[in-house]
Amino acid sequence: MGARGGRGLELGALRPPPREFGVRGEGLRRFWGDFGRFWANLSLFGVTPSGLREGAWRAACCGWFCRGDLAGKAARWREGRERRFWGEIRGFWGREINFFGCFCFGSPSPSMGNVWAAGSPPPPLLPVPPPGFAAPPPLSGVGGGAPLPPRPPEGGEPLPNPGAFEECHRRCKELFPVQMEGVKLTVNKGLSNHFQVNHTVALSTLGESNYHFGATYVGTKHLSPTEAFPVLVGDMDNSGSLNAQVVHQVSSRIRSKIAFQTQQSKFVNWQVDGEYRGGDFTAALTLGNPDILMGSGILVAHYLQSVTPALALGAELVYHRRPGEEGAVLSLAGRYSAPSWIGTVTLGQAGAHLTYYHRASEQLQVGVEFEASTRLQDSSVAFGYQLELPRGNLLFRGSLDSSWQVGAVLEKKLPPLPLTLALGAFINHRKEKFHCGFGLTIG
Repeated sequence: MGARGGRGLELGALRPPPREFGVRGEGLRRFWGDFGRFWANLSLFGVTPSGLREGAWRAACCGWFCRGDLAGKAARWREGRERRFWGEIRGFWGREINFFGCFCFGSPSPSMGNVWAAGSPPPPLLPVPPPGFAAPPPLSGVGGGAPLPPRPPEGGEPLPNPGAFEECHRRCKELFPVQMEGVKLTVNKGLSNHFQVNHTVALSTLGESNYHFGATYVGTKHLSPTEAFPVLVGDMDNSGSLNAQVVHQVSSRIRSKIAFQTQQSKFVNWQVDGEYRGGDFTAALTLGNPDILMGSGILVAHYLQSVTPALALGAELVYHRRPGEEGAVLSLAGRYSAPSWIGTVTLGQAGAHLTYYHRASEQLQVGVEFEASTRLQDSSVAFGYQLELPRGNLLFRGSLDSSWQVGAVLEKKLPPLPLTLALGAFINHRKEKFHCGFGLTIG
């Protein structure tokens, strides 16, 4: 341990105590000389010995014991060298004890050695720093210090569910106005919390006027504040044609849908859908117009997978079969969702479909749609926007496409009455056609 303490001293390394008993006088003179320098160092603190604080007393002792400049030791303390400093103290005290052992009892025995080596290692010293000095930081995770911070989880957040494949282009398509022509009156009536009926009368100058009766039933199985199952929706017109569908959530991940259409008391179309939503993917299977006897039908398979929180990739396979004809069409899709915009691409043997949706502000949303068909050898581009003014209860939609057709629809709510007024106008400059419409919804 004597070697350990000597390595830490920079100035005036201590000599080992005299081995002969006859040199006690010289050792005493050296001891009292050091003691005098100790009292001289007290002037650096500007206090009297009777008024020394515990921290100043220890700092003064450190300056005397280490036989170095006290200001240099203070700078070393500020630079985080406290442990080396106290190592020098230990080495000094080891030598001083050996000196006093030699002074009082004569030459030390080879077995006596240093008291630091003879006994068990003492606990680490916890010095009180002098005024103006910062205490050394505790050692993390060593000797009962503060524990290390927990490691972050290796895996990141789970990927979100990408939704249904058929809804990839929905955000952009919702911005385009629905064509209106003639006069349309709709009355909605809620009979209970689960059952609602509606009546619609449409008067047209281009087509036939008609009447529609619709009914909607919502079950009691609530999955969220806005979703409840099963859902039954039906619509019948004055000619007896019926459109109906049933949607039910079989489990937390499986959803089924049955839809059928009749025309003048004859079945025209019907289909069965099954959808499974995993943690980060959605798989769906649709069977349309199956006929076992004729060996015909349409099978559609969808799969959409989240690759990253913003990117989703998927595929669609359409297989159709009827007497004398059979074929399959494969399409690939990709969707990238940013905080303020969504881009979607669908490429396949039948053509290409691209949409871009952008939310410019809280009130304005815009979208661009591009469609190309390999069978028809035709392509089209359309631009749509939606402007919403909540304070004025106004909703405005407009569109412009590559065929030079311009359309716009204005919807205005009239609170406190349960009325919604709709005005629409569409014009095709190339074909020189114009039509407008007026709609009123009650309830």
